[in-house]
Amino acid sequence: MNYEASVRYLLSLGRELAAPTQAAAAKFDLENITILAERLGRPDRAYPSAHIAGTNGKGSTAAFLESIVRHADFRTGLNTSPHLERINERTRINGEEISDHAFAETLTRIHVLIEELLAAGRLRAHPTYFECVTAMAFEYFARERVEFAVFEVGLGGRLDATNILSPLVTIITRVDFDHENFLGHSLKEIATEKAGILKPGVPLVVAEQRREAREVILARAKSLGCPVSEPAQIFSVDSRSAPDGTVRASVVETDSGKIFELVPSLPGRFQLENALNAVAAAQLLQSRGYQISDDAITQGIANTVWPGRLEKLQSAPDVYLDGAHNPSAARELAHFLEQNFAGRKIWLIYAALRDKAVDEVSGLLFPHAAEVIFTAPRTPRAVSAAQLAEIAGHHAARFLVIPDAEHAFEQALAHAAPEDAIFITGSLYLVGQLRHYWKHRAQVATR
Repeated sequence: MNYEASVRYLLSLGRELAAPTQAAAAKFDLENITILAERLGRPDRAYPSAHIAGTNGKGSTAAFLESIVRHADFRTGLNTSPHLERINERTRINGEEISDHAFAETLTRIHVLIEELLAAGRLRAHPTYFECVTAMAFEYFARERVEFAVFEVGLGGRLDATNILSPLVTIITRVDFDHENFLGHSLKEIATEKAGILKPGVPLVVAEQRREAREVILARAKSLGCPVSEPAQIFSVDSRSAPDGTVRASVVETDSGKIFELVPSLPGRFQLENALNAVAAAQLLQSRGYQISDDAITQGIANTVWPGRLEKLQSAPDVYLDGAHNPSAARELAHFLEQNFAGRKIWLIYAALRDKAVDEVSGLLFPHAAEVIFTAPRTPRAVSAAQLAEIAGHHAARFLVIPDAEHAFEQALAHAAPEDAIFITGSLYLVGQLRHYWKHRAQVATR
């Protein structure tokens, strides 16, 4: 298969999340990925790894940790999901996306083995989209001889395809409500799924949690003999916000007195928490003999790039992308708006998927906006712009319904004053689509 055929083949398998009505019929376990990995020769065991679960912040934490290890001169792999614009984003070596050629070559090799296993009756069903792209990352990293790989869980943890890893360290970021149709309708249930990535004796870094989630995670860690590091307890932090919304912090490790001056390049107070998760994990790797200097830690944090999370596209008017798609992320975006945009007119371009808590998210965000534009990304999982207005319009001071996302963006750009701010949010699908459009739009303008 060439690259285009490879992408079409993967899309034909369906995406990570079925519609809620189909969830009961979906096959969620580790059988397929285990059989496929064994046929590949267990490439997931060819390199040491870190495994990261959580509701919010796991992608940023993964990006921070990979950057730290790369700045320590290790050849790194980074596997994340979902992607914003191109599927290649999910699989990176030393910060570079897998090439189209390597993508097609890797998937073709795996496709041949899948057909062989199906014909032999060893696979009871074709591996899913996510199982295939996870197997691709395992295999690609092994063939390219990465020295350390960081894997982000796709959904949950316990039954996620990445959970056949035998990592050196696990991380659980903040746990909150999301994907309840799959993970459960209480924090205890959701935390149980996230804590499913813990392995006997493997050290755990766990972010500050609500009491119910923390109790579940720590109980699971104790039962498996996992040493636990909680950044909120092992670090003392003196932080201050910069005018651009980034945070600078003097971080003192309480036991040793060691000081880190952290300047995450990613805006938002929550990014400091994610950075501290990565710092704690890097220190655990240091204790295992990894030559990771304190300078590699600070430089890795300072140079991390993670698009689509409070990413600024332009000034006058300011335009930001932020995939605040659940209540926890919406609370953080609301705080960012309160701290950095008080007194300014805010335009909100908003879209959401069917399985999201639209009323709660909009109730958190819309009071900060003078204008809300309801729209929809190009995915069958999206709520229509008109339906969004029916569900959430009462939270908005003023709103427009513009179904085409690019037209919605142009409408905001045409009417926003230079001192205003435009935030594109609610769905990572929307963020990815308009990020791609923005780059194309800028290219057209310079011709």
